[in-house]
Amino acid sequence: MTRGLVLGKFLPYHLGHAHLIRSARAQVSRLTVLVCSREHDPIPGGHRYGWVRAAHPDCDVRWIDEQVPQAPEDSADFWPIWTSLIAKHAGSVNRVFTSEAYGDELARRLGAEHVCVDRARGTVPVSGSAILQDPMALWDYIAPQARPWFVRRIAFLGAESTGKSTICVRLAREFETISVPEYGRVYCEQGRPAMALVRVDFEAIAWGQAVWEDEAAAAATRVLLCDTDLHITATWSDIVIGSRPDWLTDAARARRYDLMILLDHDVPWVGDGTRVLERRRAEHTRRIRAELDRAGRRYVTVSGSFEQRTEACRRLIAGLVQR
Repeated sequence: MTRGLVLGKFLPYHLGHAHLIRSARAQVSRLTVLVCSREHDPIPGGHRYGWVRAAHPDCDVRWIDEQVPQAPEDSADFWPIWTSLIAKHAGSVNRVFTSEAYGDELARRLGAEHVCVDRARGTVPVSGSAILQDPMALWDYIAPQARPWFVRRIAFLGAESTGKSTICVRLAREFETISVPEYGRVYCEQGRPAMALVRVDFEAIAWGQAVWEDEAAAAATRVLLCDTDLHITATWSDIVIGSRPDWLTDAARARRYDLMILLDHDVPWVGDGTRVLERRRAEHTRRIRAELDRAGRRYVTVSGSFEQRTEACRRLIAGLVQR
């Protein structure tokens, strides 16, 4: 039986790595892939291990999370340390597959054949370091499993009838990505009037909003536009029942966004059958602003007509994509 080895940081996992692993798997009976990480890597090793494992279920993917030297000049024991680690996690191998110069020496020390795959990066012209520097420009080279990590999430916040849903859908189409609807709106459309909601309803809405958002991140392209967030759910709960579930504040603050846009209430009210706080929009805006300030959130307030605020949001998103 021919046993192969691929090892790397996969920082991040990209299409060049996928090409290397697929090429190796086609040439051996069994392929072990070692995902190597260190404590202060910019992306946790567990995430990278999960990406590679999900992409290659026909391989024996293992995670090495040990503080070991990364180059021969780091330690006189570099090669003994690494050959010992490889023997521990992969056993004996016949072929070592790399796209790097170190492959010859590593294979020699393991008593294996070195198979170099696309050393010149001609098939997939990208590197992990280049992606880390500019993931938006190199988006198409990031493996699908890793893209949610790099998706830039944008939360649209505001009281009722401030344009959140309309702007989300319109700009998602323009930026060729997807938007996350407001879970609470869909929930209420199933027969639960907003002002009749109770604590368990807000718990369900918060959970549903978070799940929808995280699932959508896997299908987004560069940016994910979110129509509301858990801060809004929390303020709604305060208004309707006078309190909120104990865990909701912490859950809202734990969500990560690259841009938060607060849409002011200085536009005409448009009723749609589910909106109920026409006379309390100013109050709701104040509550949202206070909630964000207490959480230490950075946000941008956008006002003006619907077209003016749409254009302002468009510019903000474009700036985020181009950074």
